[in-house]
Amino acid sequence: MRIALLGTAYPFRGGLATFNERLATELLAQGHQVQLFTFTVQYPDWLFPGKTQYRTGPPPPLPIVRVLHALNPLTWRKTGHAIAAFQPELVLTKFWLPFMAPALGSTLRMAQKRYPSLLRLAILDNVVPHEARPADRLLTRYFIGAVEGAVAMSRTVEEDWRAYTSKPVQRLFHPIYDSYGAPLPREEACKALGLDPAYRYFLFFGLIRPYKGLDLLLEAWKAPVLQAQTHLRLLIAGELYEPLDRYAALLQAPENQGRVFFHEGFVPDEKVPLYFSAADAVVQPYRSATQSGVTQIAYHFLRPMVVTRTGGLPEMVPHGEAGFVCDPDPVALTYALVEMAQTPVERFQPALEQLRNAWSWSAFVHKLLEFASSLQGAHTVPK
Repeated sequence: MRIALLGTAYPFRGGLATFNERLATELLAQGHQVQLFTFTVQYPDWLFPGKTQYRTGPPPPLPIVRVLHALNPLTWRKTGHAIAAFQPELVLTKFWLPFMAPALGSTLRMAQKRYPSLLRLAILDNVVPHEARPADRLLTRYFIGAVEGAVAMSRTVEEDWRAYTSKPVQRLFHPIYDSYGAPLPREEACKALGLDPAYRYFLFFGLIRPYKGLDLLLEAWKAPVLQAQTHLRLLIAGELYEPLDRYAALLQAPENQGRVFFHEGFVPDEKVPLYFSAADAVVQPYRSATQSGVTQIAYHFLRPMVVTRTGGLPEMVPHGEAGFVCDPDPVALTYALVEMAQTPVERFQPALEQLRNAWSWSAFVHKLLEFASSLQGAHTVPK
């Protein structure tokens, strides 16, 4: 099958690029013809909250074309025509933010206008964004009008889609991020990060935004019952997408002194194994969530998790098997963290290994293409 992927890829960094490139790699491995169409400009600099959108290093061995400017309608037409010229049977598009709806939705419409037999499917990170903005619903509806169906990776997102439209949706799963290599020896990883391997480390990993709940975790970490766990340390690794002032008082609180290590900054792919190999558990204290790529990295490295009862996280982390699930508040987090600290890591290994094997990319692609095949020939060109 000839398949086009429209969305983030090299030289852009982050989870969207990682997902799209790993998906393209799996499709190629299964014998499909694949072309990735990505951005020349994804976000204008004035809109991007981080330090840089780009990664360094050589490009992956994938057919990637940079053509789409998120704010330039002339490139939407150009990209649509380029996709049509590739003559794919299927185009897959990640959707994660209403801001991207005009560029992605218009490109998909123009591609199908040029190549009417094209089937267009969305792979949904979110339907309802974590942080609401004016016109979100209008923009999301515009994007939905440009696809024949969608794949959701959690029940929450599936339900959000159904609240918008009767178009088909298939709930699958978020595949494991297995492109980071094998775990490193723990002492080696700790040494590389400047950490004392005598302590146990609970890891908060990823971009730091209000909905990620780092403040809830830092408040919980002050609790006397956690202070009593003298062998335990909190390791934070991620880039701030908001002012440090939001967390300064909690980081500098007397109860947290010497017990919290903050490695601020975006973590490049080559350093991801260091953090997950050094960690004994991963903590996701999110206020809201759909599904999480951080969870799937934790599965790859067989690290148990403490997650909050929001969105798709409880689906992804069975309570008592792959970790612990609690409410998104400091008190509940405190007791879940203590329970994790007092539970032998070996208890979680059977479930972690079972789910890591079940949520493979080969299984995801098989089910994705099975769903696409069920829709082939049933779609019509939108007016």
